[in-house]
Amino acid sequence: METAATTATTTATRSTAATPKSGITSDYNMFLKMLTTQMQNQDPLNPIESADYAVQLATFSGVEQQTRTNQLIEDLIGAMDLQGLSEFAGWVGKEVRTSAPVAFDGDPVRLEFTAEAGADRAVLVVRDTKGTVVAREDVAAGATSHEWTGTAITGSAVAPGQYSFRLESYADDKMLADNPADSYARIDEVRKDATGTRLVLQGGVEVASTEVKALRDGA
Repeated sequence: METAATTATTTATRSTAATPKSGITSDYNMFLKMLTTQMQNQDPLNPIESADYAVQLATFSGVEQQTRTNQLIEDLIGAMDLQGLSEFAGWVGKEVRTSAPVAFDGDPVRLEFTAEAGADRAVLVVRDTKGTVVAREDVAAGATSHEWTGTAITGSAVAPGQYSFRLESYADDKMLADNPADSYARIDEVRKDATGTRLVLQGGVEVASTEVKALRDGA
């Protein structure tokens, strides 16, 4: 799939690059026809000065060169974008650590975090895609990881879907901090859009490549 996408992008780039060159050739031929017509129909008693022809040619040449320069810059940017995308191709199949939502399918979710310094209690807070709190679980003091099994506040199992996680740190029942909890997820695809390089994680969760905190081989 990656090869097909790259091939399609490369083909589109070549097609785009060919269009301005054809346009320049067409415009140049039209310019010559207009110039010839202008010479043929000029007033014999008041002919156009040769300097005026030189100015017209110089003006057209300048526009032509600017058009070609712009196209070369666009081609260079396109090539750099493809090169940047290929750098992440090796990430597909690996696991990345982010604080992005997790696609829960019934299997326990292992979370990584660090409680605020001085905290004597921590609580894992789980929210659904609407921002509704569906679970709150106490975390052992000093723990750096926790396994969420999908149990809701009511004691029943939550439905499959995407959930986000945060860790609230307390000291003497006073909240010290509310920080995101991280998890590892497999990369299924790498995409490029106007915002930059995006990683599609298992379950369809998307995250920017700049949000990755760690990378490891897939389990």
